[in-house]
Amino acid sequence: MKLVRYGDAGKEKPGLIDAQGGIRDLSGLVRDIDGGTIDDEGLAKLRGADVDALPKVSGNPRLGIPVGSTQKLICIGLNYSDHAKESNMPIPTEPVVFMKAVSALNGPNDTVKLPKGSKKSDWEVELAIVIGKAARSVSESDALDYVAGYTICNDVSEREWQLEHGSQWSKGKSFDTFAPVGPCLVTKDEIADPHNLAMWLELNGKRMQTGNTNTMIFGVQKLVSYLSYFVTLMPGDIVSTGTPPGVGAGMKPAPVFLKPGDTMRLGIDGLGEQKQVVDGG
Repeated sequence: MKLVRYGDAGKEKPGLIDAQGGIRDLSGLVRDIDGGTIDDEGLAKLRGADVDALPKVSGNPRLGIPVGSTQKLICIGLNYSDHAKESNMPIPTEPVVFMKAVSALNGPNDTVKLPKGSKKSDWEVELAIVIGKAARSVSESDALDYVAGYTICNDVSEREWQLEHGSQWSKGKSFDTFAPVGPCLVTKDEIADPHNLAMWLELNGKRMQTGNTNTMIFGVQKLVSYLSYFVTLMPGDIVSTGTPPGVGAGMKPAPVFLKPGDTMRLGIDGLGEQKQVVDGG
């Protein structure tokens, strides 16, 4: 299934993408697409619904973050060896973990607003894991049992505040609107192999990132197991798994950073596309 939340910000309704690509309203079945809906029982209930009998949603409504009430947005840094090289950082021997504030969460096509005075804001297309049930010290062999599905995260990053104001990356990662997520939550049964998904990002129509999740250093099972050792992953939590090369900070001969009026477009096979216009601070 492809699950969405649609409507004005803060007033999103639950929906499902039908075989024709339209949205069907799920309000008669569930209150929201959130941690209480995406466990095994909740997803089984939605799979049993008669999609053709669900109300059609007209027009082209705004899409919100595809899972509501997220408690944690955890990110993995330098999880592609070639991105680590372009960042002039050592290839990690275990996952590099940082938090991105949930207040940074943004709809997949909402405006990205640069912080006041920003000169080094950057883009990162990433596969994101959505947790389906509470995970505490789970093994790698069991880790996928705790995954509800996958989506896309654009891990927008202000490099000056990430790298030039002390050692805490979260400062440069947590500005408002810096985590567009969506367009949909694709349940794990629809993704045959999360470690073989093509991914890309364009800036103003020019291809900047081209990659595949098959070059991740640490895969989905490893990350869920690793993180669950020191923090309980809760239903609705999001884990963004890192980006391939092609970020603005790594451009040669000179870095390229976001400016007002820029348009980012990005996608991952099977998970859809995002598009954001950049606004000034």
